[in-house]
Amino acid sequence: QVQLVESGGGLVQPGGSLTLSCAASGSIFTWYTMAWYRQAPGKQRELVASITSNGGRTNSVDSQKGRFTISRDNAKNRVTLQMSSLKPEDTAVYYCNARSYRDPAVQYWGKGALVTVSS
Repeated sequence: QVQLVESGGGLVQPGGSLTLSCAASGSIFTWYTMAWYRQAPGKQRELVASITSNGGRTNSVDSQKGRFTISRDNAKNRVTLQMSSLKPEDTAVYYCNARSYRDPAVQYWGKGALVTVSS
């Protein structure tokens, strides 16, 4: 079992920046690909970015490239999402995700952190 706890959400003005953090516990952190997903009101959950244990990154949405950066600290069992130039359409609940290398069907979710981009 992996427990994931997000922090850092909140209200930010358009054009502003925010960093989300996810603390993982309960298993060996490097056994998992870590990712951030988001779900906006009335929309499906979508992948924002993922990162492998050795630092290989994937950004899922073109609009996020260059604005969102995922990082992980394997020594601290932590993954972060740095977001800049935020837009109102980035408003969503952001979820931390851990997916097992050994069995990709095994994955865990945090409870989510709300990010609201509004003036």
